[in-house]
Amino acid sequence: MIIGAHSIIYSTDPDADRAFLRDVLELTHVDVGEGRLIFGLPPSEVAIHPADTNGEHEFYLMVDDIQDFIADMKRGNIEVSQAQDHGWGILSQLTLPGGGTISVYEPRHDRPSTMPARTSARRSAKRTSKKAVSAKKKPRRSKIPKKAAKKRSDKKARRR
Repeated sequence: MIIGAHSIIYSTDPDADRAFLRDVLELTHVDVGEGRLIFGLPPSEVAIHPADTNGEHEFYLMVDDIQDFIADMKRGNIEVSQAQDHGWGILSQLTLPGGGTISVYEPRHDRPSTMPARTSARRSAKRTSKKAVSAKKKPRRSKIPKKAAKKRSDKKARRR
């Protein structure tokens, strides 16, 4: 059913922000044409929170150690806020070269197990292997036409 999630970060300077994700955060990526990069992310999770309106979404990157992350960003002269403890996690925000911000946090809450990656290629391969297995299980057809096979069977029955 669900094979992944796709998030979009809108930017007034997309080339600089793409370079940041590629070169500084070292995210894997594919070029889908016209300089547009789609970045791979580690396992993720989604939560639903109560709100007064629908349609608002937030995007957070998660790290093992927020203090180490902040120190790494500062060494690279990247603007990043001081860590704030929110109970559920320790939160910071980094500023992208295009001026936008991304929230980054060290989670303190339990994490769900990750779902196995599913692709249409894997589903197609499963279908093919199921067909191959079911084909192997089918009884072999006799090369004798049905009428002739019935006559042989009748003769054997009479002999007994």
